[in-house]
Amino acid sequence: MPAKDILVIVGDFSEDYEVMVAYQALQMVGHDVDVACPDKEAGDTIKTAIHDFRGDQTYIETRGHDFELTASLNDVDPNEYDVLLLPGGRAPEYLRTREVVLETVRHFFEEDKPVAAICHGPQILAAAGVLDGYELTSLPDVRTDVEHAGAGCTWVDEVTRDGNLVTGQTWEDLSEWLAELLDLLGTEISHEEPITADD
Repeated sequence: MPAKDILVIVGDFSEDYEVMVAYQALQMVGHDVDVACPDKEAGDTIKTAIHDFRGDQTYIETRGHDFELTASLNDVDPNEYDVLLLPGGRAPEYLRTREVVLETVRHFFEEDKPVAAICHGPQILAAAGVLDGYELTSLPDVRTDVEHAGAGCTWVDEVTRDGNLVTGQTWEDLSEWLAELLDLLGTEISHEEPITADD
């Protein structure tokens, strides 16, 4: 299967692991990945946030990294990308109010292209009005947003693939979520025997 061109939409205080791990893992298996933010240029940075679950009523948040963007969302042509990825964190709370984000999301659904969202990422899907009839998951605290997002929209408590939409709950789901996305994309990963000193 040829490499895919993947667009990741982020903003300040996107969840660190969901950006960094996805970006590196998708590149590692041969895909081309652009990370873009509205109102920022390629070469600018976003601040990420690390979320942790320690038995409180909600997650705690600490400062993550400065992540360098590879594209500007305002200049991106979604026709040039095969896949859309929406990490979570706090960024989706305000990204869902940016028309360029919503228009980009709608393009991927209208063209039936693969979309992967995790954590708070489905808040953007809900705001874009694209979830009619879908079964999906999200951070459990976003469940109400998802359930009211569209006719026949169903929230489930696990990593889920419905058609071309792959969703996960938190960064703890990253390996399963990414594996489901790679399966959808038809990405084949081969394992070769390691070279030893005797070879």
